[in-house]
Amino acid sequence: MKTMVLSAYLKLACIIIILIGGGYLVIIGEEILLPLSFAFLISLLLLPVCNFMENKLRFSRSIASIVAVVLLLIAVCLIFYALGSQIADLGKEWPLLKLQVTQLFNDAQAWLSRTFHVNVEQQTEYLHKSTQTVLDSGGTILEKTVLSISSILLMLVFVIIYTLFILIYRNRWMVFLVAAFTEKHKALIYDISEHIKNIIRKYITGLFFELAILVGISSLVFWILGIKYVFLLGLIVGFFNLIPYVGIFTALAISTIITFATVDATHALYVAIAVVCIHLIDSNLLMPKIVGSQVKINPLMVVLGVVAGELMWGIPGMFLSIPYLAIAKVIFDRIKNLQSLGILLGDEEVKPQSLQEKKNESTSVANGNKDNKQA
Repeated sequence: MKTMVLSAYLKLACIIIILIGGGYLVIIGEEILLPLSFAFLISLLLLPVCNFMENKLRFSRSIASIVAVVLLLIAVCLIFYALGSQIADLGKEWPLLKLQVTQLFNDAQAWLSRTFHVNVEQQTEYLHKSTQTVLDSGGTILEKTVLSISSILLMLVFVIIYTLFILIYRNRWMVFLVAAFTEKHKALIYDISEHIKNIIRKYITGLFFELAILVGISSLVFWILGIKYVFLLGLIVGFFNLIPYVGIFTALAISTIITFATVDATHALYVAIAVVCIHLIDSNLLMPKIVGSQVKINPLMVVLGVVAGELMWGIPGMFLSIPYLAIAKVIFDRIKNLQSLGILLGDEEVKPQSLQEKKNESTSVANGNKDNKQA
């Protein structure tokens, strides 16, 4: 019995050490692992396209992989082109934005003077000091912005390259995994691989479907409210709603500011209410039905995963946290010694009766071992 308790402690210690060591390696290896993680998910999404071109169109694996990646790039470029045209049109509203901000600034000054008895000269002096501080740090901000943009572009290039090579050499990965384990685990490896491919493909497809529905609903609501740039606002709301739990605040701020700049404060309030309502519909209806049913991760683990992803890799880590939690659950559920972790991650209902049965079974085994020792 003492050996069993000791083994449990050792198992817990090993899990903690692996989590800490793995988290540290993930953080220091961000430049390699981040684009590789995105590339792995994208390659799973493009895998059916490659299989179709190889089996039906008789393309070679290299040609099929290149064509699939090019088609994806074309689709992404079309989306960015439509978004860019909307942003260019929004830039024409700059004079109106200046007028709205000036009016808001004057109203705020008058309110501060009436409420806190701070005259206009004191307010202007304070704003001048604050503005000067921002201008003094402008060079640093500009430098960081340029570095961030260049880093994002470089990461996108590596994502494309990694995706292409993962698709071309995908069979080699399976051969490696089979060779790395004993023959008796071969069926288990193929089972885990198939389930991971299916769940990630369904998850990403569900995300795109959810995004399309959100963009459609948001654009329709904004059009009914008489808001300008309905597609741009709809895309913003749909995209940021995909970021669990925190994306709503970004979508709310951006859509409200754009509406205030292009229409008025009343419509900005309507837009804020509409965004919150759309988010509630998404969180309680669309996400659980379309996406949540695929990953089957409980909300607590989702929140912890999103927070951990943000701490390690920032916003990209928040996007990647849920699909990789789903992958981890698939692995845990199919490895006997790790099934307890799968239960911890999952959202399946655990019946008290089954827990009591397991407890009784453990008690029976312990009593049996005790009787054997006495004999």
